[in-house]
Amino acid sequence: MLMRTDPFRELDRLTQQVMGTATRPAAMPIDAYRNGDEFVVQFDLPGVKADSIDLTVEKNVLTVHAERTRAGGEGVELLVGERPFGAFSRQLFLGETLDTDRIDAQYHDGVLTLRLPIAEKAKPRRVEINTGTPEQTAINTTSEEREPVPVA
Repeated sequence: MLMRTDPFRELDRLTQQVMGTATRPAAMPIDAYRNGDEFVVQFDLPGVKADSIDLTVEKNVLTVHAERTRAGGEGVELLVGERPFGAFSRQLFLGETLDTDRIDAQYHDGVLTLRLPIAEKAKPRRVEINTGTPEQTAINTTSEEREPVPVA
């Protein structure tokens, strides 16, 4: 049997029953890291059904919205209510270097995993150096279009 000994926890429970709201902030902890040419973000959402998760991207803001309902039902007396329930939301500000059109999202064992590839334009690339004489002009011109550049 569970024993209730924390008077503040009991006050939280009563407030929650009367007002129908959670009394402590709901958390959606994350891990974020870079793995090669992609960023990986993992959100802990234990007890959340996959169909209640809403993932949106607007410009460079990624928003995760999820909802968890309280277990039990009519006539159930809650003895300890420490697990948050209700609506959860978290926003991440993404850099311009990420390809938001190709986000891969998977939900397994209460963890939402997002893979955000780095955009091709943001990846390092080799720039060729022209080693010609000063009389040569820009690349992509034909010899008929070029005019010699006077050398001082």
